[in-house]
Amino acid sequence: MTGDNCMAIRPRLLFVCVENSNRSQMAEAFARLHGGDRVDAWSAGSRPSGVINPKAVASMRERGVDLLAAQRSKGLDDLPPVTWDWVVTMGCGDACPHLPARNRDDWALPDPKHMPPAEFNAVRDEIERRVRALLKTCGVEVK
Repeated sequence: MTGDNCMAIRPRLLFVCVENSNRSQMAEAFARLHGGDRVDAWSAGSRPSGVINPKAVASMRERGVDLLAAQRSKGLDDLPPVTWDWVVTMGCGDACPHLPARNRDDWALPDPKHMPPAEFNAVRDEIERRVRALLKTCGVEVK
């Protein structure tokens, strides 16, 4: 069963930021962690850096998630041609082109790239909170 804001039995969620090296990577990982095989989670960047920030890797490792094992920095052209149930931008504004989506949200989170670890982890924790809420909106049982 899905929520009113998600049409697919297995909701398709896309998280987009500019470099696809921090915020969107963490959001994808949390969606997979908490949604398991009940969600199809992706992330991409409008101008991908091609690498996942080592700070994001270390921060997520603290939560028991290995970003490098299952994810890579990718661009919008690397995405499957689908209509997304949700496209969530992280605050990249005009840099994000139109993507077909049933629902959209902009979380407008600060880029933690140059933040010290405690502030970086605060952004990580806020991303996790928002991902869990999004999963519930989609009717996905959260682990």
